Amino acid sequence: MSEKHKAILMKGNAEIAAGNHEGFLKFCADDTLWTFVGDKTLQGKEAVRQWMKTSYTEPPRVSVDNLIAEGDFLTAIGEVITKGEDGNEARSAYCDVWRFREDKLVELKAFVIEIKNQR
Repeated sequence: MSEKHKAILMKGNAEIAAGNHEGFLKFCADDTLWTFVGDKTLQGKEAVRQWMKTSYTEPPRVSVDNLIAEGDFLTAIGEVITKGEDGNEARSAYCDVWRFREDKLVELKAFVIEIKNQR
């Protein structure tokens, strides 16, 4: 399963990079649960859809440095660059822990830390 889960996530990331939120959401279960640790929790595909509309007004640039899979879990580690409402870019390091159910993304625990002036 691990290679299949990796392929699903990478296809989903490609959809986000193309600005196709619905293309990404087709990989999510209707009852998906996203927890941004220390920030917010999104319950259900519609909540994720609304969050993407406001958070990804421009497609983010996501790099994946490592994918680690075991059983129904897939961990992605990398960086993401987003553009804020003020037009400035924000660069963050992330560690996303995904859980799959029947080849759908059913749960996310996202650990995201903004990188400031690190070289």
